[in-house]
Amino acid sequence: MYVCSCFGITEQQVRQHAESGACTPRQIAGACKAGTDCGSCVRKIQALLGRGACPRREALDPVVLTTAVTAASAAAASLPEPTAAEAA
Repeated sequence: MYVCSCFGITEQQVRQHAESGACTPRQIAGACKAGTDCGSCVRKIQALLGRGACPRREALDPVVLTTAVTAASAAAASLPEPTAAEAA
């Protein structure tokens, strides 16, 4: 079934783009232009993507999150304390 009549994009194509990582209507539009002309298909695309269709990055790779937090903490700890003039 066609989702976007302007560009001839089907439900299957939207699902394929979603499986490839397009998690929002804007990302789908970037992948295949669906939703960029008249906009009438944007709600259909939203429905196909559903809520929670794209997992958060933290859920995908907790090591990345842990490493980023550790690096940020280390960087913050190595910063010098501001002087009274800088704080004002």
